[in-house]
This record gives sequence, structure tokens and C-alpha cells, in this order.
Amino acid sequence: MSTTSTSTTIGRQLADLCREGRNLEAIETLYSDDIVSVEACPMPSFDQRMAGKAAVTGKNQWWVENHEVHDGDVAGPFPHGDDRFCLLFNYDVTNKPSGQRMQLTEVGLFTIVDGKITKEEFFYQMDGPAPA
Repeated sequence: MSTTSTSTTIGRQLADLCREGRNLEAIETLYSDDIVSVEACPMPSFDQRMAGKAAVTGKNQWWVENHEVHDGDVAGPFPHGDDRFCLLFNYDVTNKPSGQRMQLTEVGLFTIVDGKITKEEFFYQMDGPAPA
């Protein structure tokens, strides 16, 4: 596999922006207008499956407003062909409404069509109640 594949290039760009806390910029620049986002489970504040850049931006704005990030790391990308890659996210966060501090690990699987991320799927274990 070429190290300059589309999945590697876009994966590196996304990982770098996420490491810098520039997630909203990543959505604006790397995501398709028709992005589909699928969480591992439904959350009280949003649906498990969301479609469209505005909905995904809103989900990310909700995350920023409701969580204090103490530490975070993004590993990858781990490309799979030219149209998919994974990133591994590790975060130490406090849920602002509840005050609960938690360590989160999740895998994001991203699909690319025509040079834009068209689907993101997140995999993680939820122990106990979902964050508010």
C-alpha cells in the first residue's frame, strides 16, 4: 500500500486537527455535506445515527459545551485500502453537567468518497449510564 493513499492523507489531516482540538474545522474542511455519523449507542442528547454536516457539527458543539478535556490522544491513521481508515481516540474528560470524570477510548472508522469523509462510525464500550 502506498503511504500517500487518500485514506492515509485524509486520515493524517483528521488526526492532526483532532490532536489540536480543531474538530469543528475538521468537519468543515474534510467532511462531505452528506456525512453520516453513527455512534455505538444512542445518547440522551442526540440520535445514534445522524446525517448532514449541520447535524454532525451540532453533535460536536454539544460535546465541547458539555465536556472539559483534561488530556487527549489520537493514534493513527490505520488505513484500509484507499477509501477507509481508523483512528484510536483516548480522552480524559469531565462531564460538566454531572461532574463525572471518565477515561474514554474509542475507535473511529471513516469512509471516504471523492476525497471527502462520507461516514464516521464510532466503537466504544459504555459502562453504566450514558453521559448526559
